Parts: sequence; C-alpha cells; structure tokens
Amino acid sequence: MVKISPSEITPEHVFLNRRRFMAAAGATAGALALAGCSTTPLSGRATDLVESDSPAVVVRRPQNLPPALAHTEPTASVNQDELGDPLNKFEEITNYNNFYEFSTNKESVAREAAGFNSYPWQVEITGLVNNPMVLDIDDIYKRYPQEERIYRLRCVEAWSMVIPWVGFPISAILKDAEPKSEARYVRFVTVYRPEEMRGQRSGILDWPYQEGLRMDEAMHPLAILATGMYGKPLTNQQGAPIRLVVPWKYGFKSIKSVVTLEVTDTIPDTTWSAAAPHEYGFYANVNPNVNHPRWSQASERRIGENGRRPTLMFNGYEEEVAYLYAGMDLTRSY
Repeated sequence: MVKISPSEITPEHVFLNRRRFMAAAGATAGALALAGCSTTPLSGRATDLVESDSPAVVVRRPQNLPPALAHTEPTASVNQDELGDPLNKFEEITNYNNFYEFSTNKESVAREAAGFNSYPWQVEITGLVNNPMVLDIDDIYKRYPQEERIYRLRCVEAWSMVIPWVGFPISAILKDAEPKSEARYVRFVTVYRPEEMRGQRSGILDWPYQEGLRMDEAMHPLAILATGMYGKPLTNQQGAPIRLVVPWKYGFKSIKSVVTLEVTDTIPDTTWSAAAPHEYGFYANVNPNVNHPRWSQASERRIGENGRRPTLMFNGYEEEVAYLYAGMDLTRSY
C-alpha cells in the first residue's frame, strides 16, 4: 500500500481502510440484511490516520459539507487512488462529461449546463417503504455525514477517470425509509426540466433518465449518493446537486441530478437498456471479458494519459463486490 505523508492530509479528514469501513457499515452486508447497512459516525481526532495492509482506502469527512464550499478552490485530501493512480485534474473531469440532458457533445456539456438551477432541490424516497420521505438537499447535508471516496470511474465508451467524490452510502437513506420485506430493486429518476435541459427537448432518449439497482447492490457500502467532489459541491455538468456513484459499474449507471428513489419489487426499466437492449444490460458491471457489440472492453483510455491500460474486472473492486453475482453467468447478465 502506498503510504500517505502527513503533508497530504487535509486536517478535517479521517482516513479509513475500505474493509474497516465496510465492517463499520455493517457486518451483515454479506447477508444483505437491510438493518445492518447503515454507517456509524467515526470517533477520534480529525487528523487520525488508520493504516493497514489493505489495497484500498476511503476518506471520511466527519463534518457535513457546507454549501459555502462552492466558493472555495477544489481540493482533495490525497493525490492518488489505492492503486497508486493519480487523481484526474478538476478541470479534466468538469470539461469532459456525458450528460445528454444538456448535450451529446462531451466538451460542451459544461457550457450548456451553466444556467441549470440546482438549488433549492428535493429528493423523494417512495415505493415499497414504510417511511416515505421528501428531503431537501440541505436536510440531506445535515442528516447524512459526508465522506470523501476516491473512486475510479469507467465509462462504457472505454475511457476512465479517478475522482475524489464527496457523499454518503445509499444504504443510509434507504435504511431511514425502511424498505418493506418484498423490496427487491431501487429505481432512480433524473429531474425533468426541458426548459433548462435542452437535450430533453430531443428524442434521442426517453426522458426523464432512469436507472436501477438490485437492492443488495444499492445497500453495498461502496455505492454512494454523491453531493460533491474535490471537497466542494457537484458542478452542474457532474450531476448537481446529488447523483448516484456505483464504482464497479459502467458510468451510465451513475445517474445524475436525482429527484426520485423508488423501491420496487420488480426490475425497473432503465433508459439505455430500453434504447438499445442488445448493447446495454441492466447490470452494466465493468467486465473486460465481455465486449460492447461495437468495441472492445479489454482496455481503456485514462483521461489525461497517453496510450491505453488494461481494464480491471469490476473496475478493480472485484474483491469487494464479486460475491453479489455468485452463480450468475456474467456473459449473459451483462
């Protein structure tokens, strides 16, 4: 494991090994028990560093992320991921985006999204839950301690980034909603505002954008709802003010500008699976052994680098998530 020097630590952060985080999140994760998947606030000084021989680390932010950070310079507490790969620059990840609600041109999304109003904002948790909720984004900041997670993002188009997200486990909000016993899936829906999102005026996709996870995937400690990156709130082009991040799946699963989480007992329709079911399956797990019908998935282009690098199974998170798919034929359930 790469050692982190004290000079690389932002004083308000607590570093934590991912396996220990997963244990703190609930030892029942392997059993997929809903009640065991919430996170527990960390104790100790804000500069405590927990080191181990684990191949992965996550960063904990014990304080909530204040909206005032929108006016600060973007910062991250470390400069590389757990594999030693450097973080992408803030400018790189905010000027190369897929967000068809604004544009199909990656390099113009930031410009097209500049006038989008992401505040005030509400998120509804509905469906097969005992405690349906409608939360303001300010409520979400206060209710769920924000954490920094250094994750790789692998696009289905075979490019990738390393991003320091800020957010919280989806399991926390689902636990508060109390899914019923018959709950099996979570459906996510993006805001529909064609007056602000001119891409939604086109027929390129069926709007609003929808995605879905199996309940055990949504409850996994690595799956988060992101509210920021680089220590500041999300930019519009990255899905402000709240988006899904599931690091072992292709990026199109990580739906942006979320307004609805609906718990269901049936597999939800998803936008890209409906648009091209022969190309985009429900699971969308990163798998270098299963090619897209129009290109290889065996390698990827890391933004900011020359050349290509091998793609890792489950985007490098195989040890943490492979058990979710035990017994499945991943060449068919793609």
